[in-house]
Amino acid sequence: MDAGFTAEQVEIRRTLRELLHKRCGSEELRAAVDTPAGHDPALWTALSGQLGLPGLALPETYGGAGCSATELALAAEELGRLLTPSPFLATAVLTAPLILALGTDGRRAELLPRIADGSLTTALAAPTACLALTGGNDGDWAGGGRAGGVQARRASAAACSDGWRLYGEIPHVLDGHSAGILLVAAHTGGFARSRTDLFLVRGDADGLVRTRQTALDSTRPLARLQLRDTPGRLLGEEGADVLAELARLGDTVAAVLACEAVGAADRVLELTVDHVKQREQFGRPIGSFQAVKHRLADVYVQVQAGRSAAYYAAWATAHEERVGGLALAQALEALRSAAGEAVQLHGGIGFTWEHEVHLYFKRAAGDELLFGPVHRLRAHAAGAARLFGAREVRM
Repeated sequence: MDAGFTAEQVEIRRTLRELLHKRCGSEELRAAVDTPAGHDPALWTALSGQLGLPGLALPETYGGAGCSATELALAAEELGRLLTPSPFLATAVLTAPLILALGTDGRRAELLPRIADGSLTTALAAPTACLALTGGNDGDWAGGGRAGGVQARRASAAACSDGWRLYGEIPHVLDGHSAGILLVAAHTGGFARSRTDLFLVRGDADGLVRTRQTALDSTRPLARLQLRDTPGRLLGEEGADVLAELARLGDTVAAVLACEAVGAADRVLELTVDHVKQREQFGRPIGSFQAVKHRLADVYVQVQAGRSAAYYAAWATAHEERVGGLALAQALEALRSAAGEAVQLHGGIGFTWEHEVHLYFKRAAGDELLFGPVHRLRAHAAGAARLFGAREVRM
């Protein structure tokens, strides 16, 4: 593994950081999360048009930059530093790779160029359990042919592959309230021959009810989706191994999320160090107290360990090594520790709405709720590696 960054990767990080510092300050962040979209559309247009962010890892054939998941992860680190609300995770990380891997040639040509230029946002309408980060993704999360989840049936016996109707409910869909296209994981075949397929559903489709939810982390908008005999189109060929592709995607998503968490942890640590240099007690800055130095040194070590794990996981995605879950656990733990210490060392202002520290604390807690918790990420990785023998690790 070459631990150095290429000139292209350095330029991506530098350009993105400069743009975000100009366009995504504390006031802009608060204004963006209060909009109906949950993000600043003008900023997303700039990220798409000037930097090509949503098409970073898409082939040049479809208007992308042809980069790897490593560049996606480095971009996510910069977005995480300022908790930038955007459709990047939902569109470029969760759905675009699935369309590229499983979509027919027609579907790819129809959707990927619009994703690459930023004119189309997408969302994965499925519980995060489908990514196989904390357990198996055998399909029970979507109903498994039983009641619950989302089910799909053909509109009529003579209908073509586009003639599907979906019904069911999905809670906690990232950016599901604003996405132009939803990629819905649903079960087909009934109880006896149940399998999971992916369907494309327009955001304005008949029978689709989208409700934005109040979320702990306002920088990650979540929606509840209800599908009531909603028309959908099959993404790829029938019988595709959707579950295996979702599991492969899960490792990449974990690596990207780990870098994003490391960016947030690094930034909140910077804020805390700056604060303890200025806040005084007993006539001297509290940063001069040995106890405070020790606490921040511990956080620094955790952040650096999380960064090393996240970078390795991003590199490993191209080398068939699946270590994303462990890297995500390390990064989330670092973010939780950094945000917790930041709230305490900022004193009373750390809890106030006017200060930005509480947003990092909520991001740490929200990410664990969505993609963790840390102990389950590690337990699943240990079970997959058979560290404790052939016996399955129970969650």
